[in-house]
Amino acid sequence: MKKTISSCLFFILALLSTSCERHENKKPADVAYYTCTMHPSVRSQDPGGHCPICGMSLVPVKIHTDVASPSSAPVFNIPMGRRQFIGVTYATVEKRPLQLTIRAPGLVTYDPLRRWSYVSRVEGYVEKLEVSSAGQPVEKGQPLLTLNSPDLLVAERELVDLLQSLDRAKSSNLPAALDTAQQNLAAARRRLRFWNIGDAEIDRLEKTRQPGEYLTLYSPFQGIVANLQTGQGRRVMAGDPLVEVVDLSAVWVWVDFYQDDLPLLTNGLPITLTSDSDPSWCAKGAIALIDPFVDTAKRTCRVRVDLANPGLKLRPEMYVNAELHVNFGPELAVPVGAVLPTGERNYVFIDKGGGNLEPRAVELGRKCGDFYAIRKGLAAGERVADSAIFLIDAEAKVQGALKSW
Repeated sequence: MKKTISSCLFFILALLSTSCERHENKKPADVAYYTCTMHPSVRSQDPGGHCPICGMSLVPVKIHTDVASPSSAPVFNIPMGRRQFIGVTYATVEKRPLQLTIRAPGLVTYDPLRRWSYVSRVEGYVEKLEVSSAGQPVEKGQPLLTLNSPDLLVAERELVDLLQSLDRAKSSNLPAALDTAQQNLAAARRRLRFWNIGDAEIDRLEKTRQPGEYLTLYSPFQGIVANLQTGQGRRVMAGDPLVEVVDLSAVWVWVDFYQDDLPLLTNGLPITLTSDSDPSWCAKGAIALIDPFVDTAKRTCRVRVDLANPGLKLRPEMYVNAELHVNFGPELAVPVGAVLPTGERNYVFIDKGGGNLEPRAVELGRKCGDFYAIRKGLAAGERVADSAIFLIDAEAKVQGALKSW
């Protein structure tokens, strides 16, 4: 009986000692695992374990976290004399109206709807040039050149014959013959108009009934001779270019913006144009069209500005300077000098008072002039160092290295 009681007491004491030992050897919450300093490949969850290779006691490996609490944020101190020596100044984080100015080059070109190209539509010869060279100004209705074409003589004789047929149909009082004559006459008129013969010339032909073999081309508007591609006495075939006239009283300006600026561009956005060749010239315009295609080589996108051109100050292929302003309204911002870029992140140094500074990562918005918009990381009213940032960073690294040593 006594032997049985002794056995029971021994078992209870052994159980209690084992539970206490397990409680004492429980792994802390901030420990990831235990390893051997000589053999890092060994990992164990037993706080009292030993290395199976060398028999050394295992050491704990702490759990690391990227998110630090405000109380554990690294703060370093720069004495007043040192701050004055390196020139540390501070700026207050606050909301301010941000405006972005974008400058880009522009190229002047003509409006295709204000350019007319005369092409020979009949076979013949250039009888006479009324303009001598490109660049010559012309008025609306001014003669440009005269062609001699036997085919034109045949077409005008056909029109005269159809006019006589129409007269006979009217006198005969036959509705069918009158309708046929009118249809044939309308077709002959269309053919002459296709050959660049104007309505005034057709009306003269119908009155005089005298066909001719000469065709004179007139300027459709007031403008400048852009190109003269023939000469007197030269033979021309159907489709040969003759002369081009362009109206430069209004022009287009194509401005190249980088693709990063595309989200800021909208139709109707005001834009200012200047010229290096004439510093006194300045013009106000607006974006009329945004080209949806991006240049594959320059990574730019064009926008078109329609501009009046009094005095012909702007000429095709001339370069100009374009400038536009985009307002973002009031946003939280810090000076550009307060930001320390490190590649992956951007940091600022918060003034904690008494020369104490705290480095803090921030998320930046768009740079507008001398300020960065702040998306995350700062609150209004905080003070940040806005000068000698790289010297402050060097001071922080030196103090951090000394503390570690």
